[in-house]
Amino acid sequence: MTASRPDDSTGLGTLYVVATPIGNLEDITLRALRILKEVGLVACEDTRRTRMLLTHFGIHVPVTSYFEHNKATKGAAIVKKLAEGVSVALVTDAGTPGISDPGFILVKEAREAGIPVVPVPGPSAVVAALSAAGVPADAFVFDGFLPVKPGRRVHRLEALRGLETTVVCYESPHRILASLEAIAQVFGEIEIIAARELTKQFEEIIRGTPTALHERWAQGPVRGEFTLVIPYVKNSASDGA
Repeated sequence: MTASRPDDSTGLGTLYVVATPIGNLEDITLRALRILKEVGLVACEDTRRTRMLLTHFGIHVPVTSYFEHNKATKGAAIVKKLAEGVSVALVTDAGTPGISDPGFILVKEAREAGIPVVPVPGPSAVVAALSAAGVPADAFVFDGFLPVKPGRRVHRLEALRGLETTVVCYESPHRILASLEAIAQVFGEIEIIAARELTKQFEEIIRGTPTALHERWAQGPVRGEFTLVIPYVKNSASDGA
């Protein structure tokens, strides 16, 4: 029996939440490849990008778009397919669906409809950055992308600082300089880790103060997505006697 056929006992398809590479295509798992070959439909953020991934691995399965601006209508259509017995793989452009994208809404709708949901874990920029950061990661907070507006960005960083734990967040190349300035304002000149273009040809994982990193990337156009790791630095003045 392939994953695209209904379960004998329920007649329902399965929604597979499939992690895909964040850069290096060799990072895809054998299980992910098998599931992508077996499902009847792949729901993805960008059909062109996902077709390139599938074609690279010789996979020829129908794809449909599912993203922020069509999630309401497409979600209902996908759940209907699942209810009819067609198994679906949910993927995002890179990494794990539901992390800083609307994939969680489809998962919620499927669960509410009684559809089995199965995670197929794999690449994650958050885990990759933490694993190479050299900071304690027994506890941390992931906060997605920082707010766009300067005031809200600073307020959010202040709230994160108050949690007294390692913080991981994403940032775009267009806002990285402004975010480094805000981090310096809120956290001071502590050493943070900036991971850029993880698993790709021009990968950089750099440790430095927000100001030093700002100077590094202020020299020219910045390219590539960033994952920032802000380690918790205990304030010795508040440690007590």
